[in-house]
Amino acid sequence: MNSKSTGSQSAKASFSMDDFAKALEQHNYEFQKGQVVRGKVFEYDSNGAYVDIGGKSSAFLPIEEAALRTVTDLSEVVPLDEERDFLIIREQDADGQVTLSLRQLQIQQAWEDLIELQETGKVLQVRVSGANKGGVTVDVQGMRGFIPRSHLVERDNLESLIGQSLSVNFLEVDREREKLVLSQRMATQSNAFKDLQIGQLVEGKVSSIKPFGVFVDLEGVSGLLHIKQVSQKYIDNLGKLFAPGQPLKALVVDLDEGRGRISLSTRVLENYPGEMVDKMADVMDTAEERSERARKALS
Repeated sequence: MNSKSTGSQSAKASFSMDDFAKALEQHNYEFQKGQVVRGKVFEYDSNGAYVDIGGKSSAFLPIEEAALRTVTDLSEVVPLDEERDFLIIREQDADGQVTLSLRQLQIQQAWEDLIELQETGKVLQVRVSGANKGGVTVDVQGMRGFIPRSHLVERDNLESLIGQSLSVNFLEVDREREKLVLSQRMATQSNAFKDLQIGQLVEGKVSSIKPFGVFVDLEGVSGLLHIKQVSQKYIDNLGKLFAPGQPLKALVVDLDEGRGRISLSTRVLENYPGEMVDKMADVMDTAEERSERARKALS
């Protein structure tokens, strides 16, 4: 009885081992979804390319997974016999074939690169691909990004920006929500701050007049000439002195990059209190000489 029982158990054991071996033969557990593998394309068809990734499994790269952009000629993207990395996006089917992607591998790499760029605060170039009421869509290293209207330098004719290259900073990089929001205004401001220093004479145009001061456009960034910094003499109405679009020279008296604030002064250029009111043209004409004296007083 014992021998029968033992024989039966060994029969069961040998059967299950054989069965397991067959299962292993049918399915190659070496290749799993999410894994990066190296391989070479050895054949094309109209829907994609066949890739040798070693082992017993064959692999297929669908044409829509070959690159971030639309591909018409696979040989341009994946030449025959060129070894490269692929991402497994689907495990073996009934025929033992795994499905590969280059596009999703490139997306993974692009997100990693963009997160790193955001952390370093670098300015990058993007191309505008479309416009809507809220802002513009841009191509960021093959990914789709968005610049809100409030973060554009040109906010009126957004259609005119399509096809243009813009310098931008990151506002939000959210990989999980696939959200990429950028700012041209911050990048322009950041570049402007690098070029500015306290005591520097700058030239711009009046962009708007408020009761508390005049905003001056300095090649895409805004400086504020506060009402108290216009003249040593009291001024009650800035609209009588300035007009939108008027050229203006002023001295940089304060820089606050964190708040994006450039403070200007023409008061320090005056030879006497009220000269900006009485003889603004004279102050502007000799602003360079006056700024030398004003710089010494600031230092």
